[in-house]
Amino acid sequence: MEAEGDALTAAGLARLAGVPEAEIGRMVEVGVLVPRDGPAPFLLRDLHKLRLAVACERAGLPMDGIAAAIRAGRLSFAFMEASPYARWAVPSGRTYRQVSAETGVPLDDLRGALEAMGFAWLSPDEPMREDELEVVPLVRLAFSSGIFDRAWMTRVGRAYAEGLRLAAQVENESYRARFEGPALRSGLGQRRAMELASELAAEFLPLVDQALMGIYRRQQELIWVEHQVLNVEAALEEAGAIARPERLPAMCFLDLAGYTRLTEERGDQAAAELAGTLAVLVERSSRAHGGTPVKWLGDGVMLYFREPSGAVEAALAMVGQVPEAGLPPAHVGVAAGPVVVQGGDYFGRTVNLASRVAARAQAGQVLVTAPVAQAPSPGGVTYADLGELRLKGFTAPVRVLEARRA
Repeated sequence: MEAEGDALTAAGLARLAGVPEAEIGRMVEVGVLVPRDGPAPFLLRDLHKLRLAVACERAGLPMDGIAAAIRAGRLSFAFMEASPYARWAVPSGRTYRQVSAETGVPLDDLRGALEAMGFAWLSPDEPMREDELEVVPLVRLAFSSGIFDRAWMTRVGRAYAEGLRLAAQVENESYRARFEGPALRSGLGQRRAMELASELAAEFLPLVDQALMGIYRRQQELIWVEHQVLNVEAALEEAGAIARPERLPAMCFLDLAGYTRLTEERGDQAAAELAGTLAVLVERSSRAHGGTPVKWLGDGVMLYFREPSGAVEAALAMVGQVPEAGLPPAHVGVAAGPVVVQGGDYFGRTVNLASRVAARAQAGQVLVTAPVAQAPSPGGVTYADLGELRLKGFTAPVRVLEARRA
Protein backbone atom coordinates (compact mmCIF):
# COMPACT_ATOMS: atom_id res chain seq x y z
CA MET A 1 0.00 0.00 0.00
CA GLU A 2 1.37 3.36 -0.97
CA ALA A 3 -0.57 5.87 1.06
CA GLU A 4 -1.92 6.40 4.53
CA GLY A 5 -4.72 4.10 5.70
CA ASP A 6 -6.33 2.03 2.98
CA ALA A 7 -5.91 4.67 0.27
CA LEU A 8 -4.11 3.41 -2.83
CA THR A 9 -2.43 4.78 -5.91
CA ALA A 10 -3.34 3.27 -9.26
CA ALA A 11 -0.07 1.33 -9.15
CA GLY A 12 -0.83 0.04 -5.66
CA LEU A 13 -4.33 -1.11 -6.63
CA ALA A 14 -2.99 -2.80 -9.75
CA ARG A 15 -0.36 -4.63 -7.72
CA LEU A 16 -2.94 -5.92 -5.22
CA ALA A 17 -5.21 -7.05 -8.04
CA GLY A 18 -2.39 -8.62 -10.02
CA VAL A 19 -3.19 -6.63 -13.18
CA PRO A 20 -1.25 -4.08 -15.25
CA GLU A 21 -1.62 -0.46 -14.14
CA ALA A 22 -3.22 0.31 -17.51
CA GLU A 23 -6.14 -1.92 -16.47
CA ILE A 24 -6.96 0.55 -13.69
CA GLY A 25 -7.23 3.34 -16.22
CA ARG A 26 -9.51 1.24 -18.40
CA MET A 27 -11.82 0.51 -15.46
CA VAL A 28 -11.98 4.23 -14.67
CA GLU A 29 -12.98 4.97 -18.29
CA VAL A 30 -15.69 2.28 -18.15
CA GLY A 31 -17.06 3.67 -14.90
CA VAL A 32 -16.40 0.61 -12.75
CA LEU A 33 -13.89 2.61 -10.68
CA VAL A 34 -14.48 6.21 -9.64
CA PRO A 35 -11.23 7.85 -8.46
CA ARG A 36 -11.24 10.31 -5.61
CA ASP A 37 -9.21 13.48 -5.29
CA GLY A 38 -5.61 13.31 -4.12
CA PRO A 39 -2.42 11.38 -4.85
CA ALA A 40 -3.98 8.07 -3.77
CA PRO A 41 -7.42 8.20 -5.39
CA PHE A 42 -8.49 4.60 -4.74
CA LEU A 43 -9.50 2.64 -1.65
CA LEU A 44 -9.03 -0.97 -0.68
CA ARG A 45 -12.70 -1.66 -1.38
CA ASP A 46 -12.10 -0.73 -5.04
CA LEU A 47 -10.23 -4.02 -5.26
CA HIS A 48 -13.56 -5.87 -4.91
CA LYS A 49 -15.13 -3.80 -7.72
CA LEU A 50 -12.15 -4.59 -9.91
CA ARG A 51 -12.40 -8.32 -9.16
CA LEU A 52 -16.11 -8.33 -10.02
CA ALA A 53 -15.49 -6.52 -13.31
CA VAL A 54 -12.72 -8.96 -14.26
CA ALA A 55 -15.02 -11.88 -13.40
CA CYS A 56 -17.75 -10.40 -15.63
CA GLU A 57 -15.35 -10.03 -18.53
CA ARG A 58 -14.02 -13.57 -18.09
CA ALA A 59 -17.60 -14.79 -18.17
CA GLY A 60 -17.97 -13.25 -21.63
CA LEU A 61 -19.82 -10.06 -20.72
CA PRO A 62 -18.84 -7.12 -22.98
CA MET A 63 -17.10 -4.33 -21.13
CA ASP A 64 -18.53 -1.75 -23.51
CA GLY A 65 -22.01 -3.01 -22.61
CA ILE A 66 -21.20 -2.65 -18.91
CA ALA A 67 -20.00 0.89 -19.58
CA ALA A 68 -23.23 1.74 -21.42
CA ALA A 69 -25.35 0.34 -18.57
CA ILE A 70 -23.37 2.40 -16.05
CA ARG A 71 -23.79 5.59 -18.13
CA ALA A 72 -27.53 4.95 -18.40
CA GLY A 73 -27.81 4.57 -14.64
CA ARG A 74 -29.01 0.96 -14.87
CA LEU A 75 -25.88 -0.48 -13.29
CA SER A 76 -23.36 0.63 -10.69
CA PHE A 77 -20.53 -1.06 -8.87
CA ALA A 78 -20.90 1.33 -5.92
CA PHE A 79 -22.94 -1.29 -4.01
CA MET A 80 -19.64 -3.10 -3.41
CA GLU A 81 -18.63 -0.34 -1.03
CA ALA A 82 -21.19 -1.70 1.46
CA SER A 83 -19.92 -3.35 4.65
CA PRO A 84 -20.72 -6.98 3.63
CA TYR A 85 -18.03 -6.83 0.95
CA ALA A 86 -15.43 -5.67 3.44
CA ARG A 87 -15.51 -9.29 4.66
CA TRP A 88 -13.89 -10.40 1.41
CA ALA A 89 -10.19 -10.94 1.83
CA VAL A 90 -7.43 -8.87 0.28
CA PRO A 91 -3.78 -9.83 -0.17
CA SER A 92 -1.69 -9.75 2.99
CA GLY A 93 1.90 -8.62 3.36
CA ARG A 94 3.25 -12.19 3.67
CA THR A 95 4.02 -14.61 0.87
CA TYR A 96 3.36 -18.34 0.81
CA ARG A 97 7.08 -18.97 1.03
CA GLN A 98 7.44 -16.72 4.08
CA VAL A 99 4.52 -18.35 5.88
CA SER A 100 5.89 -21.80 5.09
CA ALA A 101 9.24 -20.84 6.62
CA GLU A 102 7.63 -19.22 9.66
CA THR A 103 5.33 -22.14 10.45
CA GLY A 104 7.52 -25.04 9.40
CA VAL A 105 4.80 -26.37 7.11
CA PRO A 106 6.40 -27.46 3.81
CA LEU A 107 5.17 -25.55 0.78
CA ASP A 108 3.67 -28.67 -0.81
CA ASP A 109 1.71 -29.50 2.35
CA LEU A 110 0.54 -25.90 2.68
CA ARG A 111 -0.54 -25.87 -0.94
CA GLY A 112 -2.43 -29.16 -0.63
CA ALA A 113 -4.33 -28.02 2.46
CA LEU A 114 -5.26 -24.62 1.00
CA GLU A 115 -6.38 -26.04 -2.35
CA ALA A 116 -8.53 -28.64 -0.56
CA MET A 117 -10.20 -25.81 1.34
CA GLY A 118 -11.11 -24.01 -1.87
CA PHE A 119 -8.31 -21.47 -2.16
CA ALA A 120 -6.49 -20.96 -5.46
CA TRP A 121 -2.76 -21.51 -5.15
CA LEU A 122 -0.53 -18.86 -6.65
CA SER A 123 3.25 -18.57 -6.95
CA PRO A 124 5.14 -19.22 -3.68
CA ASP A 125 6.36 -15.63 -3.78
CA GLU A 126 2.88 -14.11 -4.23
CA PRO A 127 1.20 -12.61 -1.15
CA MET A 128 -1.29 -14.83 0.65
CA ARG A 129 -4.88 -13.72 1.07
CA GLU A 130 -5.90 -12.67 4.56
CA ASP A 131 -8.50 -15.46 4.76
CA GLU A 132 -5.82 -18.00 3.86
CA LEU A 133 -3.77 -16.77 6.79
CA GLU A 134 -6.76 -17.42 9.06
CA VAL A 135 -6.62 -21.17 8.38
CA VAL A 136 -2.81 -21.48 8.64
CA PRO A 137 -2.77 -22.01 12.45
CA LEU A 138 -5.11 -25.00 12.03
CA VAL A 139 -2.98 -26.43 9.23
CA ARG A 140 0.18 -25.92 11.28
CA LEU A 141 -1.22 -27.72 14.34
CA ALA A 142 -2.69 -30.51 12.22
CA PHE A 143 0.74 -31.35 10.82
CA SER A 144 2.91 -30.57 13.85
CA SER A 145 0.75 -32.72 16.15
CA GLY A 146 1.27 -35.71 13.89
CA ILE A 147 -2.45 -36.45 13.94
CA PHE A 148 -2.89 -35.48 10.30
CA ASP A 149 -0.82 -36.29 7.27
CA ARG A 150 -1.30 -34.60 3.90
CA ALA A 151 -3.95 -37.08 2.74
CA TRP A 152 -6.12 -36.65 5.84
CA MET A 153 -5.67 -32.89 5.92
CA THR A 154 -6.83 -32.80 2.30
CA ARG A 155 -9.92 -34.88 3.13
CA VAL A 156 -10.86 -32.71 6.09
CA GLY A 157 -10.24 -29.49 4.17
CA ARG A 158 -12.31 -30.69 1.23
CA ALA A 159 -15.17 -31.62 3.57
CA TYR A 160 -15.13 -28.13 5.09
CA ALA A 161 -15.10 -26.50 1.65
CA GLU A 162 -17.79 -28.70 0.10
CA GLY A 163 -20.14 -28.37 3.06
CA LEU A 164 -19.80 -24.61 3.28
CA ARG A 165 -20.00 -24.18 -0.49
CA LEU A 166 -23.32 -26.04 -0.47
CA ALA A 167 -24.55 -23.78 2.34
CA ALA A 168 -23.49 -20.65 0.43
CA GLN A 169 -25.08 -21.96 -2.78
CA VAL A 170 -28.46 -22.71 -1.22
CA GLU A 171 -28.30 -19.39 0.63
CA ASN A 172 -27.83 -17.66 -2.73
CA GLU A 173 -30.70 -19.63 -4.27
CA SER A 174 -32.98 -18.47 -1.48
CA TYR A 175 -31.87 -14.86 -2.06
CA ARG A 176 -32.72 -15.12 -5.75
CA ALA A 177 -36.08 -16.76 -5.13
CA ARG A 178 -37.26 -14.69 -2.18
CA PHE A 179 -35.69 -11.28 -2.79
CA GLU A 180 -34.02 -10.65 -6.11
CA GLY A 181 -36.69 -12.24 -8.31
CA PRO A 182 -39.66 -10.45 -6.68
CA ALA A 183 -37.73 -7.17 -6.56
CA LEU A 184 -36.92 -7.24 -10.28
CA ARG A 185 -40.46 -8.31 -11.22
CA SER A 186 -41.79 -5.33 -9.26
CA GLY A 187 -39.76 -3.02 -11.51
CA LEU A 188 -37.21 -2.05 -8.88
CA GLY A 189 -34.29 -2.40 -11.30
CA GLN A 190 -31.01 -4.28 -11.01
CA ARG A 191 -29.01 -1.39 -9.59
CA ARG A 192 -31.44 -0.61 -6.76
CA ALA A 193 -31.99 -4.31 -6.03
CA MET A 194 -28.25 -4.83 -5.55
CA GLU A 195 -28.01 -1.79 -3.28
CA LEU A 196 -30.88 -3.03 -1.09
CA ALA A 197 -29.42 -6.52 -1.00
CA SER A 198 -26.15 -5.10 0.35
CA GLU A 199 -28.04 -3.29 3.10
CA LEU A 200 -29.90 -6.46 4.07
CA ALA A 201 -26.71 -8.51 4.01
CA ALA A 202 -25.14 -6.17 6.55
CA GLU A 203 -27.85 -7.27 9.02
CA PHE A 204 -27.90 -10.94 8.11
CA LEU A 205 -24.23 -11.88 7.83
CA PRO A 206 -23.16 -11.48 11.49
CA LEU A 207 -26.14 -13.64 12.46
CA VAL A 208 -25.30 -16.20 9.76
CA ASP A 209 -21.75 -16.47 11.13
CA GLN A 210 -23.12 -17.08 14.61
CA ALA A 211 -25.73 -19.59 13.41
CA LEU A 212 -23.24 -21.57 11.33
CA MET A 213 -21.02 -22.15 14.33
CA GLY A 214 -24.02 -23.23 16.40
CA ILE A 215 -25.10 -25.70 13.70
CA TYR A 216 -21.56 -27.05 13.35
CA ARG A 217 -21.19 -27.59 17.09
CA ARG A 218 -24.51 -29.48 17.16
CA GLN A 219 -23.44 -31.78 14.33
CA GLN A 220 -20.09 -32.28 16.03
CA GLU A 221 -21.92 -33.29 19.22
CA LEU A 222 -24.04 -35.86 17.39
CA ILE A 223 -21.02 -37.45 15.68
CA TRP A 224 -18.83 -37.41 18.79
CA VAL A 225 -21.51 -38.93 21.02
CA GLU A 226 -22.13 -41.70 18.48
CA HIS A 227 -18.40 -42.46 18.43
CA GLN A 228 -18.11 -42.32 22.22
CA VAL A 229 -20.98 -44.80 22.60
CA LEU A 230 -18.98 -47.27 20.49
CA ASN A 231 -15.93 -46.69 22.71
CA VAL A 232 -17.93 -47.27 25.91
CA GLU A 233 -19.42 -50.41 24.41
CA ALA A 234 -15.93 -51.69 23.56
CA ALA A 235 -14.69 -50.94 27.11
CA LEU A 236 -17.61 -52.83 28.65
CA GLU A 237 -17.00 -55.78 26.37
CA GLU A 238 -13.31 -55.88 27.35
CA ALA A 239 -14.30 -55.82 31.03
CA GLY A 240 -16.69 -58.73 30.50
CA ALA A 241 -19.68 -56.58 31.48
CA ILE A 242 -21.50 -57.22 28.20
CA ALA A 243 -21.19 -59.49 25.22
CA ARG A 244 -21.19 -57.33 22.14
CA PRO A 245 -23.62 -58.77 19.60
CA GLU A 246 -22.51 -59.28 16.03
CA ARG A 247 -23.81 -56.19 14.31
CA LEU A 248 -24.29 -55.35 10.67
CA PRO A 249 -25.05 -51.77 9.69
CA ALA A 250 -27.85 -51.07 7.24
CA MET A 251 -28.16 -48.75 4.26
CA CYS A 252 -31.52 -47.37 3.23
CA PHE A 253 -32.65 -45.60 0.06
CA LEU A 254 -35.92 -43.68 0.00
CA ASP A 255 -37.29 -42.37 -3.29
CA LEU A 256 -40.45 -40.45 -4.10
CA ALA A 257 -42.66 -41.98 -6.80
CA GLY A 258 -43.55 -39.56 -9.59
CA TYR A 259 -41.33 -36.79 -8.24
CA THR A 260 -39.88 -35.83 -11.63
CA ARG A 261 -43.28 -35.54 -13.29
CA LEU A 262 -44.66 -33.55 -10.37
CA THR A 263 -41.81 -31.02 -10.39
CA GLU A 264 -42.12 -30.64 -14.17
CA GLU A 265 -45.77 -29.79 -13.71
CA ARG A 266 -45.34 -27.47 -10.71
CA GLY A 267 -41.92 -25.91 -11.41
CA ASP A 268 -38.63 -25.42 -9.60
CA GLN A 269 -40.08 -23.55 -6.64
CA ALA A 270 -42.44 -26.42 -5.88
CA ALA A 271 -39.54 -28.85 -6.19
CA ALA A 272 -37.56 -26.87 -3.63
CA GLU A 273 -40.52 -26.82 -1.23
CA LEU A 274 -41.05 -30.58 -1.62
CA ALA A 275 -37.36 -31.22 -0.99
CA GLY A 276 -37.47 -29.07 2.14
CA THR A 277 -40.52 -30.90 3.50
CA LEU A 278 -38.92 -34.28 2.79
CA ALA A 279 -35.67 -33.23 4.47
CA VAL A 280 -37.41 -32.31 7.72
CA LEU A 281 -39.44 -35.53 7.75
CA VAL A 282 -36.44 -37.76 6.98
CA GLU A 283 -34.19 -36.03 9.50
CA ARG A 284 -36.69 -36.48 12.32
CA SER A 285 -37.57 -40.09 11.57
CA SER A 286 -34.03 -41.29 10.92
CA ARG A 287 -32.58 -39.64 14.03
CA ALA A 288 -35.38 -41.12 16.14
CA HIS A 289 -34.37 -44.62 15.03
CA GLY A 290 -30.60 -44.36 15.17
CA GLY A 291 -30.02 -43.31 11.58
CA THR A 292 -28.27 -40.53 9.69
CA PRO A 293 -29.14 -39.00 6.30
CA VAL A 294 -25.97 -39.35 4.22
CA LYS A 295 -26.72 -38.01 0.77
CA TRP A 296 -29.63 -36.18 -0.84
CA LEU A 297 -30.44 -37.36 -4.35
CA GLY A 298 -33.01 -34.88 -5.66
CA ASP A 299 -36.03 -37.17 -5.46
CA GLY A 300 -34.79 -39.15 -2.48
CA VAL A 301 -32.16 -39.77 0.14
CA MET A 302 -29.57 -42.31 1.20
CA LEU A 303 -29.42 -43.11 4.92
CA TYR A 304 -27.11 -45.06 7.21
CA PHE A 305 -28.35 -46.99 10.25
CA ARG A 306 -26.29 -48.66 12.94
CA GLU A 307 -28.91 -51.41 13.27
CA PRO A 308 -31.12 -53.02 10.59
CA SER A 309 -34.10 -52.86 12.95
CA GLY A 310 -33.80 -49.08 13.18
CA ALA A 311 -33.69 -48.83 9.39
CA VAL A 312 -36.88 -50.89 9.06
CA GLU A 313 -38.72 -48.89 11.73
CA ALA A 314 -37.68 -45.58 10.17
CA ALA A 315 -38.56 -46.77 6.66
CA LEU A 316 -42.06 -47.86 7.67
CA ALA A 317 -42.59 -44.60 9.54
CA MET A 318 -41.42 -42.52 6.59
CA VAL A 319 -43.58 -44.22 3.95
CA GLY A 320 -46.55 -43.57 6.23
CA GLN A 321 -45.67 -39.96 6.96
CA VAL A 322 -44.72 -38.90 3.42
CA PRO A 323 -48.28 -38.84 1.97
CA GLU A 324 -49.57 -37.15 5.13
CA ALA A 325 -47.07 -34.33 4.48
CA GLY A 326 -48.48 -33.78 0.99
CA LEU A 327 -45.58 -35.46 -0.78
CA PRO A 328 -45.75 -38.11 -3.51
CA PRO A 329 -45.71 -41.71 -2.19
CA ALA A 330 -42.33 -43.09 -1.12
CA HIS A 331 -40.73 -46.47 -1.77
CA VAL A 332 -37.78 -47.77 0.21
CA GLY A 333 -35.04 -50.38 -0.05
CA VAL A 334 -32.96 -51.59 2.91
CA ALA A 335 -29.86 -53.80 2.84
CA ALA A 336 -27.58 -54.87 5.70
CA GLY A 337 -23.90 -55.66 5.43
CA PRO A 338 -20.40 -54.16 5.49
CA VAL A 339 -19.96 -50.62 4.20
CA VAL A 340 -16.94 -48.48 3.39
CA VAL A 341 -17.00 -45.00 4.92
CA GLN A 342 -14.89 -42.28 3.33
CA GLY A 343 -15.19 -38.52 3.44
CA GLY A 344 -18.62 -38.70 5.07
CA ASP A 345 -19.97 -40.86 2.23
CA TYR A 346 -20.71 -44.59 2.13
CA PHE A 347 -19.65 -47.06 -0.53
CA GLY A 348 -19.67 -50.75 -1.34
CA ARG A 349 -21.89 -53.67 -2.27
CA THR A 350 -24.39 -53.04 0.55
CA VAL A 351 -24.99 -49.48 -0.66
CA ASN A 352 -25.50 -50.59 -4.24
CA LEU A 353 -27.79 -53.41 -3.16
CA ALA A 354 -30.02 -51.08 -1.11
CA SER A 355 -30.33 -48.77 -4.12
CA ARG A 356 -31.30 -51.63 -6.45
CA VAL A 357 -33.85 -53.00 -3.99
CA ALA A 358 -35.40 -49.52 -3.60
CA ALA A 359 -35.75 -49.30 -7.38
CA ARG A 360 -37.83 -52.50 -7.36
CA ALA A 361 -40.18 -51.31 -4.61
CA GLN A 362 -43.61 -49.99 -5.49
CA ALA A 363 -45.15 -46.85 -4.01
CA GLY A 364 -45.65 -47.35 -0.28
CA GLN A 365 -43.48 -50.48 -0.13
CA VAL A 366 -40.48 -51.16 2.08
CA LEU A 367 -38.36 -53.95 0.60
CA VAL A 368 -35.45 -55.49 2.50
CA THR A 369 -32.77 -58.09 1.90
CA ALA A 370 -32.61 -61.37 3.84
CA PRO A 371 -29.91 -60.25 6.34
CA VAL A 372 -32.20 -57.37 7.38
CA ALA A 373 -35.11 -59.74 8.03
CA GLN A 374 -32.82 -62.17 9.88
CA ALA A 375 -31.54 -59.48 12.27
CA PRO A 376 -33.41 -58.80 15.53
CA SER A 377 -36.82 -57.60 14.38
CA PRO A 378 -38.54 -54.45 15.63
CA GLY A 379 -41.80 -55.11 17.43
CA GLY A 380 -44.95 -55.22 15.35
CA VAL A 381 -43.16 -55.87 12.04
CA THR A 382 -43.61 -58.90 9.82
CA TYR A 383 -41.88 -59.89 6.58
CA ALA A 384 -43.49 -61.28 3.44
CA ASP A 385 -41.06 -63.32 1.34
CA LEU A 386 -41.10 -62.15 -2.30
CA GLY A 387 -38.55 -64.74 -3.40
CA GLU A 388 -35.32 -64.22 -5.29
CA LEU A 389 -35.07 -61.28 -7.68
CA ARG A 390 -32.59 -60.53 -10.43
CA LEU A 391 -31.09 -57.12 -9.72
CA LYS A 392 -28.98 -55.06 -12.09
CA GLY A 393 -25.29 -55.32 -11.27
CA PHE A 394 -25.62 -58.50 -9.21
CA THR A 395 -24.79 -61.87 -10.77
CA ALA A 396 -26.66 -64.06 -8.29
CA PRO A 397 -30.35 -63.55 -7.53
CA VAL A 398 -31.10 -61.72 -4.27
CA ARG A 399 -33.76 -62.79 -1.79
CA VAL A 400 -36.08 -59.87 -1.10
CA LEU A 401 -38.83 -59.48 1.51
CA GLU A 402 -41.46 -56.83 2.14
CA ALA A 403 -41.57 -55.30 5.64
CA ARG A 404 -45.08 -54.64 6.93
CA ARG A 405 -46.74 -53.46 10.09
CA ALA A 406 -48.39 -56.43 11.82
